Amino acid sequence: MELEEKQGSRRWEGHLDWRNMAALRGRHDGMLPASFVLVLFAAATATSFSYNPFASAEPVGPDVEGCNKPTLPSGAKPTTCCPPNLEKKEPIDYVIPNYQTLRIRKPAHDYDDLEKYKKALNIMKSLPDDHPHSWTQQSRIHCAYCSNSYHQHGHTDIAMQVHFSWIFLPFHRWLLYFYERILGKLIDDPNFAIPFWNWDAPEGMELPSIFTDKSSPLYNALRNQNHQPPTLVDLNWNVKNVNTSGDTSGDVKANLATMYRQVYEVKKAICFYGRSFRAGDKPYTIKTGSGSIELVPHNIVHSWTGDKTQPNLEDMGAFYAAARDPIFYSHHANVDRMWTIWKSFGREDITDPDYQNASYVFYDENLNLVRVKNSDAFDIKKLGYDYKQLDLPWLKAKPMPRRSKNQRQQRRVKTLDLPFTLKDKIVSTVVKRPRINRNQTEKDEKEESLVFSIQFDRSKHLKFDVLINEEEDYKWANPKYRELAGSFVSVSHGAQTSSDVGATETTFLIGITDLLDQLDVDDEDSIVITLVPQYGDEVIIKDINISFEECKSQ
Repeated sequence: MELEEKQGSRRWEGHLDWRNMAALRGRHDGMLPASFVLVLFAAATATSFSYNPFASAEPVGPDVEGCNKPTLPSGAKPTTCCPPNLEKKEPIDYVIPNYQTLRIRKPAHDYDDLEKYKKALNIMKSLPDDHPHSWTQQSRIHCAYCSNSYHQHGHTDIAMQVHFSWIFLPFHRWLLYFYERILGKLIDDPNFAIPFWNWDAPEGMELPSIFTDKSSPLYNALRNQNHQPPTLVDLNWNVKNVNTSGDTSGDVKANLATMYRQVYEVKKAICFYGRSFRAGDKPYTIKTGSGSIELVPHNIVHSWTGDKTQPNLEDMGAFYAAARDPIFYSHHANVDRMWTIWKSFGREDITDPDYQNASYVFYDENLNLVRVKNSDAFDIKKLGYDYKQLDLPWLKAKPMPRRSKNQRQQRRVKTLDLPFTLKDKIVSTVVKRPRINRNQTEKDEKEESLVFSIQFDRSKHLKFDVLINEEEDYKWANPKYRELAGSFVSVSHGAQTSSDVGATETTFLIGITDLLDQLDVDDEDSIVITLVPQYGDEVIIKDINISFEECKSQ
């Protein structure tokens, strides 16, 4: 099968012999790096998007001449995430092919291209480890940019990081795009599409059976054996019983309520995508912060899937190892689908040039080293794919208050001095609201948001829940109840350096405009915030405040 493309003069003619391509041969005898990612930000505004790392102080990119050993969490086996050194050559601007047919991604529980997927993965896994299209090199992409292997160009003491900020969604969209294109190339099928794991709907809440066949290349032994079918995924999973058999199946109603809260109810871009990440920004500071979709359900599903017998819930439960599991790509396909669905509600992309012009470098399916940018990823049909349309039952799963305003007893809660430590006991404090009784126009324009500045050890798994005007009891931290405002969830990352031992600061945002209306407390000048530690080491709560500026469109 042949497919005419804009990218150079290449046609779809089967897999290329990369060692015989003169343009790719260099001082390593053709042993070039993986389909790895160099995250490069450019301040290009012209039609021709040329890379110049010195053109502006704004763009952020890696130090491409140096790649370091990853900093891994305790107990992780030594590994490398770095590709072989590149010859100094500039990547070419990627020209998106003029797709005539859309690749349709289907749910994993109703996937009719399984044999094609298995064939493509078997070929990928048979390639030499140093081949850019090999499984080994594909799985290193994620590791290199979430485990501090690459540092920023011009700021070689500062790590690159594709989590904790607004580059989370577009980075992973491009990652999936080239993974899918390479698989199609390996089996000579340009219309091949990967499946998505639709954990957001009841029929998809089990770990898909296509990943449980031990004879299949989609199987990975390092998964939580308590979470095999028919156990349902728990999008509010608490890992307290991770070393026991006392795990329970997820609750459909709670899962649907979680999806409503984390996707539909989040109206402003920064709260959904995450905070900004620019040149010179350290990735683990209060300037950065994850969006709602990254924290839950993304992080939760990673931890829920990982193997509880491994020190850091490897593979899926540790970011350095997550992409070693084929289910990683179907999990992220559903995260990507959630982005598409969120935009269908009339939401807008971020227009900040530093976000729009963020760029990444991949090997494409033709072994060209190509550069792509965020703004080219906003339209998935332009990228030649779409998702099978499914019902969204969570749109009708709005969480409801556990008690009415009259039923809630006023309890005496003092305002705690900041900072304070959250560890193994529930803690409550009073937070003042700068404004009350805003009209609907004001609420539509500016989201009232709860803003936490926190410090924690990112090498460990962590979760705490946030309740508003609720009693101090673990059982009320349930997504079915409106009083649960949100959750902070962190998946195991390596420490940034041996000296900081994983110490991380970040900003955690929760939009609460609709929640306060539902609780009928919009006329009150303060609210009671209750923090419920679920698992992980201590968290230092450095600040809590309410803002009308943090959770905004950009």
